Amino acid sequence: MAHYRDSGVIVRTHKLGEADRILSIITENNGKVRAVAKGVRKTRSRYGGRLELLRHLDLQFYTGRGDLDIVTQAETRDHWPQVRDNLDRLGKALTIAEAVDQIAQDKQPDSDLYRMLCGALDTLQNSDPVLVVPAFMLKLLAHEGVAPALDQCVIGGEVADLEFFDPGIGGVTCAAHQRGRAISPSALELMRATLGGALAAVLEVQQAPHTDEVTSITHRLWEFHIERRLRSTELLQ
Repeated sequence: MAHYRDSGVIVRTHKLGEADRILSIITENNGKVRAVAKGVRKTRSRYGGRLELLRHLDLQFYTGRGDLDIVTQAETRDHWPQVRDNLDRLGKALTIAEAVDQIAQDKQPDSDLYRMLCGALDTLQNSDPVLVVPAFMLKLLAHEGVAPALDQCVIGGEVADLEFFDPGIGGVTCAAHQRGRAISPSALELMRATLGGALAAVLEVQQAPHTDEVTSITHRLWEFHIERRLRSTELLQ
């Protein structure tokens, strides 16, 4: 049993008993930490207002005997006010937080995941890109080693006439094989750009039929690989 410090973003909360709260926190050095914040739902809690969803904090934890650690100190680093005060940005942020919570492993250090999450929320603090959620999800899938194949048919290897996309077999198929749903050249190009180092340009794209297409395809791809639906996406409809 010991104390340790880390920085992290709260991506999930739920009530425990009459006054406590269980937090899922994506930390910089300790992966996903699940911890109890004791007494934070009491009116006079000294840091209850800090230990809320989508807060970026410097934290001290106490490691107990069970699966849950205990938060003993918390200081706010950021709370992304432009995200919290805008329903559209908040919905996107909640979807991103839920996606990270679904893939993060308890106590498995992953500083890249922590930085990706903070970067996405910083982006939403400064702007409201239409593709921030699907772009982030594609980046997460690549981070997990299951990025879709976008440059050649996953059945025959053809590089021309890539007109379909099938999440079940991991990417695009050509006109000759026709597996999956149709995908437009514009949507395919956006997905390639996201995974190919042109994320900044992707985040400047305005809403259009092909951006809706990318969003739909990416969510289906996520559900296939992660085998869980993102409940927060209902806020984006």
